[in-house]
Amino acid sequence: MTDTPPILCYVTDRHGLRIAPGKNPVEALLEKLQIAAAAGMDWIQIREKDLSGKECAALAREALRRVAQSASRGGHPTRILVNDRLDVAIAERAGGVHLGENSLPVREAKRLIAATSPVSNVKNKFPVGVSCHSLEAAQSAAANGADYLFFGPIFATPSKAAFGAPRGLELLAKVCRAVTIPVLAIGGITLENAAACLASGAAGIAAIRLFQDAADLTRLVAHLRQLRS
Repeated sequence: MTDTPPILCYVTDRHGLRIAPGKNPVEALLEKLQIAAAAGMDWIQIREKDLSGKECAALAREALRRVAQSASRGGHPTRILVNDRLDVAIAERAGGVHLGENSLPVREAKRLIAATSPVSNVKNKFPVGVSCHSLEAAQSAAANGADYLFFGPIFATPSKAAFGAPRGLELLAKVCRAVTIPVLAIGGITLENAAACLASGAAGIAAIRLFQDAADLTRLVAHLRQLRS
């Protein structure tokens, strides 16, 4: 564990937003992204798997525009990551791509990134992250060039039920010790258990509901940052 502030990543799910009847879910999501950026979120992962490539590109483009506006007003710089759609991430000049265990292999993704835009392939310019659910998968992803990992689900959560039983803090700690790249804990993260994830060695936390349902996101972000102050 270090004194470095934890990386905070809001993973989007527009279908889970609490919105007024008749309101466009995409516009509601974009408004939530603006709030998250203004609150000081480090990363936002656009994870809207049911959108077409065209729709995902339009969402990423507008998200990048709005987040850039927040940064231009002196706000915290927020990185936009695109889930799975490397083509969209490259085309829209996003801040990186996040891959699932069954997505395009990391080495192939990096080869395509380098071929498309060599400048983007500089370390940390266009990070490639991977979701992992076992120690072996985490070690493999790291060995193949992943820049960071999501590991989980750490605790029980409906959005990660398909990945089986919670992995728990003990396995999270083993993964963090086994790799040298940042590991973000995901799955069932709450204000009450976030500190335990960081104490286990996680470089940060990623979550949907923790951030999306927060009544005061600015206050929540400030509190989470203090866990390592």
